[in-house]
Amino acid sequence: MTTGIRPAVAGDAAALARIYDPYVRATTVTFEEEPVAPEEMASRLRAVLSGGLPWLVAEQDGQVVGYAYASPWKSRAAYRFAVEVTVYLAPGFTRRGWGTRLYEELFARLRERGVHTVVGGITLPNDASVALHERLGLVKVAHFREIGFKLGRWIDVGYWQRTL
Repeated sequence: MTTGIRPAVAGDAAALARIYDPYVRATTVTFEEEPVAPEEMASRLRAVLSGGLPWLVAEQDGQVVGYAYASPWKSRAAYRFAVEVTVYLAPGFTRRGWGTRLYEELFARLRERGVHTVVGGITLPNDASVALHERLGLVKVAHFREIGFKLGRWIDVGYWQRTL
């Protein structure tokens, strides 16, 4: 079985959309409510890469099974050393260490680029995501109550932060 983590490329857009779609359709993990087409995912990938930030994919036996990327935390210049990090795994590939490996590699690449702070936003409750972020040294710094509304209910969002 061949496994690994590599930089995402434009040809991964359909796989990225396929991984993201179940979260959009059936969970509150993301606040998007409409599936993201592969073309839109390709556009998002280009935006991240053109901004000098990494987007990584986890691959198992030639299949993309997860991804992680960083995006600017805010657009103002003073925030240029802070990013928001995101990780998604395909159904059936959670709790296999992929999230940890993706984030470890992402954080290493961010450190090389001079990023100082990573922030992760998590819709709550989400015990698995909280555990992943805390295992990697992120600490809860904020909790917004009933800030989102999806699937007929109000949703809290917490933010976790780590200095690299």
